[in-house]
Amino acid sequence: MTRTFALAAALTAGFAASALAADLPDLEGREIFVASENTYPPLQFIEPGTGQAVGWEYDAITEIAERLNLVVEFENTSWDAMIPAITAGQYDIAMNGITIRDDRKEKVDFSESYLTSQMRMIVASDEDRFTDAASFAADDDLLAAAQPGTTPFYVTVYDVLDGDEANPRIKLFETFGASLQALRAGDVDLALSDSTAANGVVAASDGALKVVGDPLGTEDFGFIFPKGSDLVEPVNAALAEMKADGTLDALNKKWFLDYKMGQ
Repeated sequence: MTRTFALAAALTAGFAASALAADLPDLEGREIFVASENTYPPLQFIEPGTGQAVGWEYDAITEIAERLNLVVEFENTSWDAMIPAITAGQYDIAMNGITIRDDRKEKVDFSESYLTSQMRMIVASDEDRFTDAASFAADDDLLAAAQPGTTPFYVTVYDVLDGDEANPRIKLFETFGASLQALRAGDVDLALSDSTAANGVVAASDGALKVVGDPLGTEDFGFIFPKGSDLVEPVNAALAEMKADGTLDALNKKWFLDYKMGQ
């Protein structure tokens, strides 16, 4: 009876997956250009040793493209240039662990959320002068690193410090990687990142970094598109299918569990 039930369940799942796949549009090999900064492991980063751009978002976009019959060209760009370039239509999609925010919706269209994360505090592994946002804010000698215009920047300004976006305790860097280098060098004392990137960074730091304090908020990530893009609906449909058939769960396991353990 158990084997019969399992077979029936498998057949039902197979029919459901086929029905979902039948609902996805065929975009007939259309070529699209996808931008990424490659600085947020495990979402997207340059893999040490291979020099290849890899990560959760690369796998997700590749899977979406296969399901929709798209041909993808991945291109690297800086965070500062990413939203303006999408707004101008230079790329079809951008992926960079981009938080879905109302102010950004005025400039770009978002996909549905594909991942929910929380903001975390990354510090040197031997840091003992503060353990949370309040104790960091209380010591005027402590400095935080941030990329201007990013969610970590605004959380540092408004949730950790005093709401002054020109606060000299915030040292600005062009990339997340540069912020981490400054942290490891002792030039700054704190860098914020979503829990996805924070966990990946700490796991890859060989014990040099750690996460402290409670989460500072919840954020949803989405892919971004030029306003009015006809790709939004098909991508959302593919994401829904990938959620329903377990593909997103498999990507989470691959990049948040297995990859960190070196498997």
